[in-house]
Amino acid sequence: MNSPAPRIAPFTCEKQPATGSRGMVVTNHPLASSAGAEMLMRGGNAIDAAVAALFALTVVEPMMVGLLGGGLSHIRLADGRHIVLDGLSTAPLRATPAMYDPVSDEIALARETRDRRNVVGALAVAVPGALKGWCEALTHYGRLPLAEVMAPAIRLAEHGFVASAYLNDCVRLVAADLARDPALSALFLPGGEPVRAGTRVIQADYAASLRLIAEHGPDALYQGPLGAALADDMARSGGLIDMADLAAYKVIERAPVRGTYRGHEIIGPPPPSSGGVHIVQMLNILEGFDIGALGFGSADAAHLLAEALKIAFADRAVATADPAFVDVPVERLTSKTYADERRAQIEIGRARHFGPGLSPTESANTTHVTVADAEGNVVASTQTINGLFGACVQIPGTGMTANNYMYNFDPHPGRALSIAPGKRVFTSMAPMMATRDGRLRYALGLPGGLRIFPSALQALVNLIDHRMSLQEAVEAPRLWTQGGELELEPAFSDSVAQELAARGHAIKREPIVAGGMNAIAFGDDGGLTGAACWRADGTPIAISGGRARAGLRFAIA
Repeated sequence: MNSPAPRIAPFTCEKQPATGSRGMVVTNHPLASSAGAEMLMRGGNAIDAAVAALFALTVVEPMMVGLLGGGLSHIRLADGRHIVLDGLSTAPLRATPAMYDPVSDEIALARETRDRRNVVGALAVAVPGALKGWCEALTHYGRLPLAEVMAPAIRLAEHGFVASAYLNDCVRLVAADLARDPALSALFLPGGEPVRAGTRVIQADYAASLRLIAEHGPDALYQGPLGAALADDMARSGGLIDMADLAAYKVIERAPVRGTYRGHEIIGPPPPSSGGVHIVQMLNILEGFDIGALGFGSADAAHLLAEALKIAFADRAVATADPAFVDVPVERLTSKTYADERRAQIEIGRARHFGPGLSPTESANTTHVTVADAEGNVVASTQTINGLFGACVQIPGTGMTANNYMYNFDPHPGRALSIAPGKRVFTSMAPMMATRDGRLRYALGLPGGLRIFPSALQALVNLIDHRMSLQEAVEAPRLWTQGGELELEPAFSDSVAQELAARGHAIKREPIVAGGMNAIAFGDDGGLTGAACWRADGTPIAISGGRARAGLRFAIA
């Protein structure tokens, strides 16, 4: 085995990995991981487990994910096929390109609108796709009934869960917006203060909604009483979603984006996600440098990562959107030839500004689930209601929190990411997998808005170039830039930060870049390693053992 590559930015892992042979569930909350593991032990497969974990997360991570959100599920079936189920939200059919009043054309403020109408309140809500996406995954690729898969979430909603310090922190960040909604403030701002860690949170209305879905399936929302409640509240509050929007919503099955990097095949989601396309693009650029020899956390390695990120973001702004509305040049962006052209523009001693190399053609609060079963089925699924607690609107009587996915559109008309009726939101989600010699090696993903796919890229580089363990790869310090400030987590040394500043990078120290990553590594012997990082409440649960040996006979005394 090769020895680890040199490490200039040393760090200590805060969590321990889990190992098993019969299944692995890694989510950003221990109770959600438990819900997924329960399905595996009931005879379900990875798809059953992932969907159970996601329903549970809507209860215990209500600030991140919900039935009224959207997301992507990257599924690898036991026969080796890869499928991406696109359950991303869409703009309402009555949406228009000029429905908001943007406050600036500057990159950093391009999504901001007057009165924050694309952030908080009914006009920020896009048509939800999450519930339909999960149910279709279960119908086509799972084996357990919906009611059984939803049972852990219903228990958690009815009997409650204990709030964590992480939930308390999230509530504090958006307390003023939550206070505007009576139901959300009653749950998460009792007595006007953020719910304390250790407090039991019970969601009776939401439990009733979950029971309705368990009995009637997704039609309870897309054609039934839950949808009517959503449409009525939108009509009262100035939103655009009605029953026609819900009835028209479709989940799309897409083929993944594929690339190669140092003997590995890299597989990820296609547009409207930027994750797969731009991770492959950046790896193609980095392949021309000996990243491992430079050492993890060195100024040279960090500089090259930053320059590759800037190139990808420059192209992303003009070329990656809903392929039903924009002709996305996937082959060009992911080609080795195009990477050669872009790599030639990088200078090792100087930070540069990069414009797009092509003609013109989101929020950090999300969650991720990575699951594997003993049969070879694997799911990497990233889901969100976009901002913390979405639009900070709970639909009366249902316990369902609405998304604020309209923030992901560009409020300026005439651009690749501008609003159009029925258009899918653009996303940075990156539920990624990597194979080598035809065998699956890694599956991973994380929340974090614009910082998702850059962080997933860094984890892959950590594993392949720096030869880190899985736990090290997900916990390693991260950096991020899209062309402005270069954000560095604390473990990067001051001397490296100073070197980067001397090359022209505007350094900004950040306590955290993106959210809690969770991942699974697959050994040649069939063993599974699961890891979650310190940036969230992530917990891996491994399953080993199995059934008794066949043919045994026991004497009873």
